[in-house]
Amino acid sequence: MNFPRLYFPTALFLLIALPVRADVMYQCVDESGHKSFSNLKPSEKSTKCTAMDLGPAEAPPASNGTKAATKLPTPSTFPKVDENAQKARDNDRRRILEGELATEQASLDEAKKELAQQEANPQPEERLKGGALNGAKVEERLQSFKDKVALHERNIEAIQKEIAKLR
Repeated sequence: MNFPRLYFPTALFLLIALPVRADVMYQCVDESGHKSFSNLKPSEKSTKCTAMDLGPAEAPPASNGTKAATKLPTPSTFPKVDENAQKARDNDRRRILEGELATEQASLDEAKKELAQQEANPQPEERLKGGALNGAKVEERLQSFKDKVALHERNIEAIQKEIAKLR
Protein backbone atom coordinates (compact mmCIF):
# COMPACT_ATOMS: atom_id res chain seq x y z
CA MET A 1 0.00 0.00 0.00
CA ASN A 2 1.31 3.42 -0.91
CA PHE A 3 1.03 5.65 2.17
CA PRO A 4 2.24 8.94 0.64
CA ARG A 5 -0.75 8.79 -1.75
CA LEU A 6 -3.07 8.71 1.27
CA TYR A 7 -1.68 11.84 2.94
CA PHE A 8 -3.53 14.37 0.80
CA PRO A 9 -6.98 12.68 0.93
CA THR A 10 -6.63 12.16 4.68
CA ALA A 11 -5.62 15.77 5.28
CA LEU A 12 -8.45 16.98 3.07
CA PHE A 13 -10.95 14.84 4.96
CA LEU A 14 -9.76 16.16 8.31
CA LEU A 15 -10.03 19.76 7.13
CA ILE A 16 -13.54 19.21 5.88
CA ALA A 17 -14.58 17.45 9.06
CA LEU A 18 -13.45 20.32 11.30
CA PRO A 19 -16.29 22.61 12.28
CA VAL A 20 -15.96 26.16 11.05
CA ARG A 21 -16.67 28.66 13.78
CA ALA A 22 -15.48 32.03 14.89
CA ASP A 23 -15.44 32.48 18.66
CA VAL A 24 -15.83 36.23 18.35
CA MET A 25 -17.84 38.17 15.80
CA TYR A 26 -17.59 41.91 15.35
CA GLN A 27 -20.52 44.21 14.68
CA CYS A 28 -19.16 47.25 12.90
CA VAL A 29 -20.83 50.55 12.04
CA ASP A 30 -19.12 52.80 9.49
CA GLU A 31 -19.35 56.59 9.16
CA SER A 32 -22.56 56.43 7.10
CA GLY A 33 -24.28 54.15 9.64
CA HIS A 34 -24.09 50.88 7.69
CA LYS A 35 -23.80 47.79 9.88
CA SER A 36 -21.61 44.85 8.96
CA PHE A 37 -20.63 41.66 10.74
CA SER A 38 -17.26 39.96 10.47
CA ASN A 39 -15.01 37.57 12.32
CA LEU A 40 -12.07 39.90 11.56
CA LYS A 41 -11.75 43.30 13.18
CA PRO A 42 -11.22 45.93 10.49
CA SER A 43 -8.14 48.10 10.74
CA GLU A 44 -10.00 51.25 9.69
CA LYS A 45 -10.19 53.77 12.53
CA SER A 46 -13.36 55.37 11.14
CA THR A 47 -15.33 52.17 11.76
CA LYS A 48 -16.69 51.53 15.24
CA CYS A 49 -16.69 47.81 16.08
CA THR A 50 -17.98 45.97 19.10
CA ALA A 51 -17.18 42.33 19.86
CA MET A 52 -20.09 39.91 20.16
CA ASP A 53 -19.38 36.78 22.18
CA LEU A 54 -21.12 33.83 20.56
CA GLY A 55 -20.62 31.50 23.50
CA PRO A 56 -19.40 27.92 23.33
CA ALA A 57 -19.76 25.98 20.10
CA GLU A 58 -22.59 23.48 20.03
CA ALA A 59 -22.63 20.47 17.77
CA PRO A 60 -25.63 20.33 15.44
CA PRO A 61 -28.20 17.72 16.39
CA ALA A 62 -27.61 14.36 14.77
CA SER A 63 -30.28 13.52 12.27
CA ASN A 64 -30.69 10.06 10.86
CA GLY A 65 -33.78 10.87 8.82
CA THR A 66 -36.28 9.66 11.43
CA LYS A 67 -38.70 11.66 13.49
CA ALA A 68 -37.60 13.02 16.83
CA ALA A 69 -37.78 10.53 19.68
CA THR A 70 -39.72 12.90 21.89
CA LYS A 71 -43.12 13.97 20.66
CA LEU A 72 -44.50 17.20 21.97
CA PRO A 73 -48.13 17.10 23.06
CA THR A 74 -50.67 18.98 20.95
CA PRO A 75 -51.68 22.23 22.66
CA SER A 76 -55.23 22.21 24.01
CA THR A 77 -56.01 25.37 22.03
CA PHE A 78 -55.00 23.72 18.75
CA PRO A 79 -58.02 23.44 16.43
CA LYS A 80 -59.31 19.91 16.00
CA VAL A 81 -61.32 18.43 13.15
CA ASP A 82 -64.00 15.93 14.03
CA GLU A 83 -63.73 12.43 12.59
CA ASN A 84 -66.63 12.77 10.13
CA ALA A 85 -65.27 16.01 8.67
CA GLN A 86 -61.82 14.41 8.26
CA LYS A 87 -63.34 11.37 6.53
CA ALA A 88 -65.24 13.67 4.17
CA ARG A 89 -62.01 15.54 3.39
CA ASP A 90 -60.17 12.27 2.78
CA ASN A 91 -62.96 11.06 0.47
CA ASP A 92 -62.85 14.34 -1.47
CA ARG A 93 -59.08 14.07 -1.76
CA ARG A 94 -59.33 10.44 -2.92
CA ARG A 95 -61.95 11.39 -5.54
CA ILE A 96 -59.75 14.25 -6.82
CA LEU A 97 -56.67 12.03 -6.95
CA GLU A 98 -58.54 9.28 -8.77
CA GLY A 99 -59.69 11.86 -11.33
CA GLU A 100 -56.11 13.05 -11.77
CA LEU A 101 -54.98 9.44 -12.10
CA ALA A 102 -57.53 8.77 -14.86
CA THR A 103 -56.42 11.94 -16.69
CA GLU A 104 -52.74 10.99 -16.40
CA GLN A 105 -53.43 7.44 -17.64
CA ALA A 106 -55.27 8.84 -20.67
CA SER A 107 -52.37 11.25 -21.27
CA LEU A 108 -49.90 8.36 -20.97
CA ASP A 109 -51.86 6.30 -23.52
CA GLU A 110 -51.88 9.27 -25.91
CA ALA A 111 -48.14 9.88 -25.41
CA LYS A 112 -47.41 6.20 -26.10
CA LYS A 113 -49.47 6.37 -29.30
CA GLU A 114 -47.57 9.47 -30.44
CA LEU A 115 -44.26 7.75 -29.69
CA ALA A 116 -45.29 4.64 -31.62
CA GLN A 117 -46.36 6.78 -34.60
CA GLN A 118 -43.04 8.63 -34.57
CA GLU A 119 -41.07 5.39 -34.31
CA ALA A 120 -42.98 3.89 -37.25
CA ASN A 121 -42.42 6.91 -39.51
CA PRO A 122 -38.76 7.84 -39.91
CA GLN A 123 -38.12 11.23 -41.47
CA PRO A 124 -36.28 11.53 -44.84
CA GLU A 125 -33.42 13.50 -43.25
CA GLU A 126 -32.78 10.53 -40.91
CA ARG A 127 -31.93 8.22 -43.80
CA LEU A 128 -28.33 7.58 -44.78
CA LYS A 129 -27.15 6.93 -48.30
CA GLY A 130 -28.26 3.45 -49.21
CA GLY A 131 -31.51 3.69 -47.24
CA ALA A 132 -30.25 2.81 -43.75
CA LEU A 133 -31.37 4.91 -40.77
CA ASN A 134 -29.10 7.25 -38.82
CA GLY A 135 -29.80 6.00 -35.29
CA ALA A 136 -28.53 9.15 -33.59
CA LYS A 137 -30.88 11.41 -35.54
CA VAL A 138 -33.82 9.10 -34.91
CA GLU A 139 -33.08 9.00 -31.16
CA GLU A 140 -32.70 12.77 -31.05
CA ARG A 141 -36.13 13.25 -32.66
CA LEU A 142 -37.79 10.59 -30.49
CA GLN A 143 -36.30 11.79 -27.18
CA SER A 144 -38.98 14.41 -26.51
CA PHE A 145 -41.69 11.78 -27.06
CA LYS A 146 -39.91 9.33 -24.73
CA ASP A 147 -39.54 12.10 -22.13
CA LYS A 148 -43.28 12.80 -22.31
CA VAL A 149 -44.07 9.10 -21.72
CA ALA A 150 -41.65 8.98 -18.78
CA LEU A 151 -43.18 12.13 -17.28
CA HIS A 152 -46.69 10.66 -17.34
CA GLU A 153 -45.40 7.39 -15.86
CA ARG A 154 -43.77 9.29 -12.98
CA ASN A 155 -46.94 11.31 -12.41
CA ILE A 156 -49.03 8.14 -12.28
CA GLU A 157 -46.62 6.59 -9.79
CA ALA A 158 -46.76 9.70 -7.56
CA ILE A 159 -50.56 9.83 -7.65
CA GLN A 160 -50.79 6.12 -6.82
CA LYS A 161 -48.52 6.69 -3.80
CA GLU A 162 -50.77 9.52 -2.60
CA ILE A 163 -53.87 7.35 -3.00
CA ALA A 164 -52.18 4.52 -1.08
CA LYS A 165 -51.54 6.91 1.85
CA LEU A 166 -55.28 7.49 2.15
CA ARG A 167 -56.11 3.80 2.66
